[in-house]
Amino acid sequence: VQLQASGGGLVQAGGSLRLSCAAAGSTFTFDTMAWYRQAPGKERELVASITRGTSINYSDSVKGRFTISRGNAKNTVYLQMNRLKPEDTGIYYCEGNKRAWGDFWGKGTQVTVSS
Repeated sequence: VQLQASGGGLVQAGGSLRLSCAAAGSTFTFDTMAWYRQAPGKERELVASITRGTSINYSDSVKGRFTISRGNAKNTVYLQMNRLKPEDTGIYYCEGNKRAWGDFWGKGTQVTVSS
């Protein structure tokens, strides 16, 4: 199973980006999909997650600005990011979890927010 994230880029503070992630090669549906990010010199952190039952969680730092959603196609997930801040800069990773088989990760997409 390969997850491919896309949609990153350079944006000014206050702007928006929409990240997309799709998984190829899976015969199952992930129980949970999530977005993580890693800023330079920092550990990877959870940004948002969504279950098959559409239970959603956000980190406090992005609540009210980011929206996670699952697509109609199997194992697709999106992250709409609004009112971006310089501290949102980092590599954003897509993750899928299947309880029986563990975590699957994509390579990440760079998001850079200039002040």
